[in-house]
Amino acid sequence: MRLPKQVRIVEVGPRDGLQNEPQPISTADKLQLIDYLVDAGLTSIEAASFVSPKWVPQMGDATEVMQGVRAHAGVTYSALTPNIKGLQAALAVGVQEVAVFGAASESFTQKNINCSISESLERFAPVVSQAQAAGVKVRAYVSCVMGCPYEGEIAPAKVAEVSDLLYQMGCYEVSLGDTVGVGTPYKTQAMLEAVSARVPMDKLAAHFHDTYGQALVNLYAALNMGVAVIDASVAGLGGCPYAKGAAGNVATEDVVYLLQGLGIETGIDLAKLSTAGAFISQVIGRSSRSKVGLALAASAAH
Repeated sequence: MRLPKQVRIVEVGPRDGLQNEPQPISTADKLQLIDYLVDAGLTSIEAASFVSPKWVPQMGDATEVMQGVRAHAGVTYSALTPNIKGLQAALAVGVQEVAVFGAASESFTQKNINCSISESLERFAPVVSQAQAAGVKVRAYVSCVMGCPYEGEIAPAKVAEVSDLLYQMGCYEVSLGDTVGVGTPYKTQAMLEAVSARVPMDKLAAHFHDTYGQALVNLYAALNMGVAVIDASVAGLGGCPYAKGAAGNVATEDVVYLLQGLGIETGIDLAKLSTAGAFISQVIGRSSRSKVGLALAASAAH
């Protein structure tokens, strides 16, 4: 067992979690959610996405969100910037960290951003270099690391290759996304063995969806391999518009409960976190997808 003593949670709910919600969510509600998350102790929050509102209407207020977040010592608000135009808009409002997203599947890359994997990496190179020139850190996402809705199984070697290229490009951290949630602990370990042979384990993060109910056991496998950064979404918000049937990200509340049970430090107050989950669930008019959130709410009601 190589469990880390401390885990950094990257909260992706305000961006990845909300981007596909069909009903408009007000900027004020997004900012209220972010305030709740900061109050709960989260220090890495993905707050917005600078993409075309035509494609992702829910993220059309990225500038207003990034201008509206409250500065807190030690808290980093990041934004997704898939191209130079997005990066320039993010830099204009003083974003501290940006992210680019690639995939380990050719079919998924074509369907998602209409180009090949190699072309997508060519597009990211100037984004990364311009961000670095501006003193802004860049994180990378790799989608479909354990399976693709179009291709099925994805070879761990392919994930390692794409991750390595993004790391060599200058991304300080590579977040490995099980976009369709088809991973198992065995697949998780095989994938991480391949990737960590090329990118240091302390530069990797796990971003697992819970479509088949395997996210927590896969995270446990990843923790045992030495991964110490986990992406999660409060109330289990989110999905993927290009992966039909993909459930939301693993719920932050469930991840924190797991980590606390393993004696791993997160710096997060679970009760306050569940308040954040209850708030945003009420805003979108849906019950929380977090089992821990629901259990805490039920016990508080007694």
